[in-house]
Amino acid sequence: MSNPSPSADSPTPPRCIDVVHKHLGKRYRAERRFRRLGISAIVIGMCFLVILFTSIVSRGYTAFVQTYVELDVHFDPDYIAAPGTTDYATLSAADYGGLVKATLRDMFPAVTGRQDKRNLYSLVSAGAGYQLREMILANPDLIGTTQSLWVPADSEMDMLIKGHVDRDLPESERRLTDTQLAWIDQLQQQQRIELRFNTTFFSAGDSRDPELAGIWGAAMGSILTLIVTLALSFPIGVAAAIYLEEFAPRNRLTDLIEVNINNLAAVPSIVFGLLGLAVFINFFGLPRSAPLVGGLVLTLMTLPTIIIASRAALKSVPPSIREAALGIGASPMQTVWFHVLPLALPGMLTGTIIGMAQALGETAPLLMIGMVAFIVDIPSGVFDPATALPVQIYLWADSPERGFVERTAAAIMVLLGFLITMNALAVILRKRFERRW
Repeated sequence: MSNPSPSADSPTPPRCIDVVHKHLGKRYRAERRFRRLGISAIVIGMCFLVILFTSIVSRGYTAFVQTYVELDVHFDPDYIAAPGTTDYATLSAADYGGLVKATLRDMFPAVTGRQDKRNLYSLVSAGAGYQLREMILANPDLIGTTQSLWVPADSEMDMLIKGHVDRDLPESERRLTDTQLAWIDQLQQQQRIELRFNTTFFSAGDSRDPELAGIWGAAMGSILTLIVTLALSFPIGVAAAIYLEEFAPRNRLTDLIEVNINNLAAVPSIVFGLLGLAVFINFFGLPRSAPLVGGLVLTLMTLPTIIIASRAALKSVPPSIREAALGIGASPMQTVWFHVLPLALPGMLTGTIIGMAQALGETAPLLMIGMVAFIVDIPSGVFDPATALPVQIYLWADSPERGFVERTAAAIMVLLGFLITMNALAVILRKRFERRW
């Protein structure tokens, strides 16, 4: 019995190509929407990044210049010592602050009231006295002479010259009085006020006075801390990665170690600070606020990152390299040391640099071990009290003076410069030594 033929009125089943064409436009539209969403996300992220950098730069670029005032200083022996005196203790203990005040009184003889004198003295930074002291200690023959010197202005005057103070505000709403503004105008008319490059910002340690504060002490603390971190984390991290990847047996113990390494990479950094406080300071008795302890804590924090990156670099080396080395009689250690490790080293260095950049920007673990202390002197060793650049930024951000606001932003710019340089170096090393297998 033959099958009945389809009637003329029955619908023809759609062809596969027709079904594809029917939904093709919808798929293309969905793909375009997804692409637009991705581009929009990138644009929004870039806009926020531009806003962030613009805000930081607009607040901090003025910190790279400092207001200076020209004073005609007469090195009066009554304030210092008799001409010809070379005794260091005598010259060091002289009243250089009083010498600066006497110079200002000579420049403004009409100022007689006690409060007016205080306001006049406050126009010049306390660093002017230290500057005169260094000059006399370097050359005692200046005693009895008159010299024209440029000394740093006080922070409030510096903010005014830089345009951060609105002169049109009522006197009660600004920190400079109308009389002080008149004195500043007089100095400007006499061309005794200049903006100069702020070398103090890059060469000095911390200070209570914004115009005397610098980042060099914190930068040295960060450098010493990173040296300790690199000296410990790189060899330990690479050795651990080589053992786990090349020699460790596959059992529950190594699986547990690998899981814990991956988990440690996600532990909040403040936990490492608590560990450093409990172990290195309370148990071993190492000094607080020292780059040595900071380096040990940051080593614990960066080790998981270096181990994971080093293992990934070792995995990228083809097995044929190992097989060829073993085939010509090399031992497993010789195979790793002379053949696998040189090929994986660029990737290891990249992971190490990224870990160091992460350590450079950390603040929380360093706060826990006491590197938040007010440090004026520049550290010269890993046992000296020190702070770090991120911690210095944290301290300045908590200061109420307007002068510290611009220095906070300027220090952030310097820190971002270091971070961008380190990440760019990692990218360059990866591009330069990367091999495609």
